[in-house]
Amino acid sequence: MHPPIGPCSQAMRRINTPDQALRVLRIALILGLSLTGACAIATEEPAFIVSLAQGDCEVREYPALVVAEVSVTGDRKAAASAGFRLLAGYIFGGNTARQKIAMTAPVVQAAAVGQKIAMTAPVLQSGGNGQWLIRFIMPRGSTLESLPSPNNPRAQLHNIAPARMAVARFSGLARQDRIAAKTAALAGFVNAQHLQAIGSPSLAQYDPPWTLWFLRRNEVMIPIAPVAAN
Repeated sequence: MHPPIGPCSQAMRRINTPDQALRVLRIALILGLSLTGACAIATEEPAFIVSLAQGDCEVREYPALVVAEVSVTGDRKAAASAGFRLLAGYIFGGNTARQKIAMTAPVVQAAAVGQKIAMTAPVLQSGGNGQWLIRFIMPRGSTLESLPSPNNPRAQLHNIAPARMAVARFSGLARQDRIAAKTAALAGFVNAQHLQAIGSPSLAQYDPPWTLWFLRRNEVMIPIAPVAAN
Protein backbone atom coordinates (compact mmCIF):
# COMPACT_ATOMS: atom_id res chain seq x y z
CA MET A 1 0.00 0.00 0.00
CA HIS A 2 1.33 3.39 -0.94
CA PRO A 3 1.26 6.19 1.67
CA PRO A 4 -1.43 8.86 1.13
CA ILE A 5 -0.40 11.80 -0.98
CA GLY A 6 -0.83 15.09 0.90
CA PRO A 7 -0.99 18.62 -0.57
CA CYS A 8 2.76 19.15 -0.16
CA SER A 9 3.55 15.88 -1.92
CA GLN A 10 1.16 16.76 -4.72
CA ALA A 11 2.79 20.16 -5.10
CA MET A 12 6.24 18.58 -5.26
CA ARG A 13 5.10 16.13 -7.92
CA ARG A 14 4.00 19.09 -10.09
CA ILE A 15 7.57 20.47 -10.12
CA ASN A 16 8.91 19.06 -13.35
CA THR A 17 11.46 21.65 -14.48
CA PRO A 18 14.27 23.71 -12.93
CA ASP A 19 12.27 26.88 -13.59
CA GLN A 20 9.32 25.55 -11.60
CA ALA A 21 11.60 24.53 -8.75
CA LEU A 22 13.22 27.97 -8.70
CA ARG A 23 9.82 29.64 -8.67
CA VAL A 24 8.69 27.56 -5.68
CA LEU A 25 11.96 28.26 -3.87
CA ARG A 26 11.55 32.01 -4.36
CA ILE A 27 8.01 31.94 -3.00
CA ALA A 28 9.11 29.89 0.02
CA LEU A 29 12.03 32.23 0.69
CA ILE A 30 9.86 35.36 0.53
CA LEU A 31 7.24 33.80 2.79
CA GLY A 32 9.88 32.58 5.24
CA LEU A 33 11.59 35.97 5.43
CA SER A 34 8.28 37.70 5.99
CA LEU A 35 7.12 35.34 8.72
CA THR A 36 10.46 35.19 10.53
CA GLY A 37 10.83 38.96 10.22
CA ALA A 38 7.43 39.48 11.78
CA CYS A 39 8.39 37.22 14.69
CA ALA A 40 11.95 38.44 15.16
CA ILE A 41 11.18 42.14 15.12
CA ALA A 42 9.01 42.41 18.21
CA THR A 43 8.32 46.13 17.99
CA GLU A 44 6.83 47.92 20.95
CA GLU A 45 3.41 49.52 20.52
CA PRO A 46 1.86 52.25 22.68
CA ALA A 47 -0.53 51.09 25.38
CA PHE A 48 -4.19 52.07 25.14
CA ILE A 49 -7.57 51.27 26.64
CA VAL A 50 -10.53 50.38 24.41
CA SER A 51 -13.64 52.14 25.71
CA LEU A 52 -16.00 51.25 22.84
CA ALA A 53 -15.82 48.66 20.05
CA GLN A 54 -18.04 47.86 17.09
CA GLY A 55 -16.79 45.64 14.28
CA ASP A 56 -13.52 47.02 12.89
CA CYS A 57 -14.04 50.39 14.63
CA GLU A 58 -13.27 51.29 18.21
CA VAL A 59 -12.54 54.16 20.57
CA ARG A 60 -9.17 54.13 22.33
CA GLU A 61 -7.78 56.13 25.23
CA TYR A 62 -4.04 56.80 24.73
CA PRO A 63 -1.63 58.09 27.39
CA ALA A 64 0.82 60.93 26.83
CA LEU A 65 3.49 60.00 24.28
CA VAL A 66 6.79 61.34 23.01
CA VAL A 67 7.24 61.39 19.23
CA ALA A 68 9.88 62.21 16.67
CA GLU A 69 8.30 63.86 13.66
CA VAL A 70 9.23 65.45 10.39
CA SER A 71 7.28 67.60 7.95
CA VAL A 72 7.48 66.60 4.28
CA THR A 73 5.77 67.68 1.08
CA GLY A 74 4.36 65.52 -1.72
CA ASP A 75 1.79 62.83 -2.34
CA ARG A 76 1.08 60.37 0.46
CA LYS A 77 3.36 57.56 -0.70
CA ALA A 78 6.35 59.76 -1.53
CA ALA A 79 5.94 61.77 1.67
CA ALA A 80 5.74 58.61 3.78
CA SER A 81 8.90 57.21 2.21
CA ALA A 82 10.87 60.45 2.61
CA GLY A 83 9.68 60.96 6.18
CA PHE A 84 10.48 57.37 7.13
CA ARG A 85 14.05 57.71 5.86
CA LEU A 86 14.62 60.93 7.80
CA LEU A 87 13.27 59.54 11.06
CA ALA A 88 15.00 56.18 10.60
CA GLY A 89 18.26 58.13 10.34
CA TYR A 90 17.56 59.60 13.79
CA ILE A 91 16.77 56.34 15.58
CA PHE A 92 19.65 54.47 13.91
CA GLY A 93 22.26 56.82 15.35
CA GLY A 94 21.82 60.14 13.57
CA ASN A 95 21.68 62.04 16.84
CA THR A 96 23.95 63.93 19.20
CA ALA A 97 24.68 60.82 21.27
CA ARG A 98 25.10 58.49 18.26
CA GLN A 99 22.58 56.35 20.11
CA LYS A 100 20.37 53.71 18.56
CA ILE A 101 16.76 53.97 19.66
CA ALA A 102 14.35 51.03 19.53
CA MET A 103 11.92 51.05 16.62
CA THR A 104 8.27 51.09 17.66
CA ALA A 105 4.99 50.77 15.81
CA PRO A 106 2.97 52.24 14.28
CA VAL A 107 4.46 54.84 11.95
CA VAL A 108 1.84 57.60 11.73
CA GLN A 109 1.17 59.91 8.79
CA ALA A 110 -1.16 62.89 9.08
CA ALA A 111 -1.92 66.08 7.22
CA ALA A 112 0.06 68.98 8.65
CA VAL A 113 -1.79 71.43 10.85
CA GLY A 114 -3.74 73.93 8.81
CA GLN A 115 -4.47 71.61 5.89
CA LYS A 116 -8.18 70.81 5.95
CA ILE A 117 -9.26 67.40 4.73
CA ALA A 118 -12.78 66.07 4.41
CA MET A 119 -13.22 63.15 6.78
CA THR A 120 -15.08 61.12 4.19
CA ALA A 121 -12.37 61.57 1.58
CA PRO A 122 -8.88 61.76 2.97
CA VAL A 123 -7.66 63.03 -0.17
CA LEU A 124 -5.11 62.75 2.42
CA GLN A 125 -2.89 62.61 -0.54
CA SER A 126 -4.68 64.19 -3.44
CA GLY A 127 -3.24 67.24 -5.09
CA GLY A 128 0.38 66.09 -4.81
CA ASN A 129 1.48 69.21 -2.94
CA GLY A 130 0.13 68.38 0.51
CA GLN A 131 2.16 68.96 3.64
CA TRP A 132 2.47 65.87 5.83
CA LEU A 133 3.68 65.00 9.29
CA ILE A 134 5.35 61.61 9.65
CA ARG A 135 5.72 60.41 13.23
CA PHE A 136 7.69 57.72 15.03
CA ILE A 137 6.49 57.03 18.57
CA MET A 138 9.39 56.89 20.99
CA PRO A 139 9.82 53.87 23.31
CA ARG A 140 7.84 53.76 26.55
CA GLY A 141 9.51 55.79 29.29
CA SER A 142 11.19 58.23 26.89
CA THR A 143 11.24 61.94 27.74
CA LEU A 144 12.41 65.01 25.87
CA GLU A 145 15.23 65.25 28.42
CA SER A 146 16.39 61.64 28.07
CA LEU A 147 16.32 61.44 24.27
CA PRO A 148 19.30 62.70 22.22
CA SER A 149 18.66 65.57 19.85
CA PRO A 150 18.42 64.73 16.12
CA ASN A 151 21.38 65.74 13.97
CA ASN A 152 19.01 66.67 11.16
CA PRO A 153 17.13 69.86 12.14
CA ARG A 154 14.09 68.74 10.14
CA ALA A 155 13.44 65.99 12.71
CA GLN A 156 11.78 67.33 15.85
CA LEU A 157 10.91 65.78 19.22
CA HIS A 158 7.54 66.60 20.79
CA ASN A 159 5.32 65.65 23.70
CA ILE A 160 1.84 64.49 22.70
CA ALA A 161 -0.90 64.95 25.28
CA PRO A 162 -3.20 62.06 26.25
CA ALA A 163 -5.70 61.53 23.45
CA ARG A 164 -8.99 59.84 22.67
CA MET A 165 -8.98 58.30 19.18
CA ALA A 166 -11.60 56.69 16.97
CA VAL A 167 -9.85 53.92 15.03
CA ALA A 168 -10.73 51.73 12.04
CA ARG A 169 -8.54 48.67 11.44
CA PHE A 170 -7.79 47.08 8.08
CA SER A 171 -5.25 44.69 6.64
CA GLY A 172 -3.42 44.48 3.33
CA LEU A 173 -1.97 47.30 1.26
CA ALA A 174 -2.80 50.86 2.31
CA ARG A 175 -4.04 51.95 -1.10
CA GLN A 176 -5.73 55.31 -1.50
CA ASP A 177 -9.13 53.78 -2.26
CA ARG A 178 -8.99 51.61 0.86
CA ILE A 179 -7.89 54.53 3.04
CA ALA A 180 -10.80 56.60 1.69
CA ALA A 181 -13.29 53.77 2.28
CA LYS A 182 -12.07 53.13 5.83
CA THR A 183 -12.09 56.85 6.63
CA ALA A 184 -15.68 57.10 5.40
CA ALA A 185 -16.65 54.09 7.53
CA LEU A 186 -14.90 55.58 10.57
CA ALA A 187 -16.62 58.93 10.04
CA GLY A 188 -19.94 57.07 9.98
CA PHE A 189 -19.04 55.31 13.23
CA VAL A 190 -18.11 58.64 14.85
CA ASN A 191 -21.43 60.18 13.80
CA ALA A 192 -23.49 57.13 14.81
CA GLN A 193 -21.92 57.12 18.28
CA HIS A 194 -22.49 60.88 18.66
CA LEU A 195 -18.77 61.53 19.05
CA GLN A 196 -17.10 64.81 18.14
CA ALA A 197 -14.13 64.74 15.77
CA ILE A 198 -11.55 67.37 16.73
CA GLY A 199 -8.90 66.78 14.08
CA SER A 200 -8.03 65.35 10.70
CA PRO A 201 -7.61 61.62 9.96
CA SER A 202 -4.19 60.01 10.13
CA LEU A 203 -2.87 56.72 8.76
CA ALA A 204 -1.03 54.31 11.07
CA GLN A 205 1.02 51.46 9.59
CA TYR A 206 2.50 48.74 11.79
CA ASP A 207 4.74 46.62 9.58
CA PRO A 208 8.14 46.88 7.85
CA PRO A 209 8.15 47.25 4.05
CA TRP A 210 9.11 43.61 3.39
CA THR A 211 5.98 42.26 5.12
CA LEU A 212 3.72 40.37 2.71
CA TRP A 213 0.63 42.35 1.85
CA PHE A 214 -1.84 39.98 3.52
CA LEU A 215 0.04 40.18 6.83
CA ARG A 216 0.09 43.98 7.03
CA ARG A 217 -1.79 45.92 9.70
CA ASN A 218 -3.10 49.42 9.10
CA GLU A 219 -5.41 51.83 10.87
CA VAL A 220 -7.17 55.08 10.15
CA MET A 221 -7.37 57.26 13.26
CA ILE A 222 -9.47 60.35 14.02
CA PRO A 223 -8.96 62.34 17.24
CA ILE A 224 -12.21 62.87 19.13
CA ALA A 225 -13.25 65.03 22.04
CA PRO A 226 -12.72 63.56 25.52
CA VAL A 227 -15.68 62.51 27.61
CA ALA A 228 -17.14 65.53 29.36
CA ALA A 229 -16.64 65.50 33.12
CA ASN A 230 -19.83 65.23 35.18
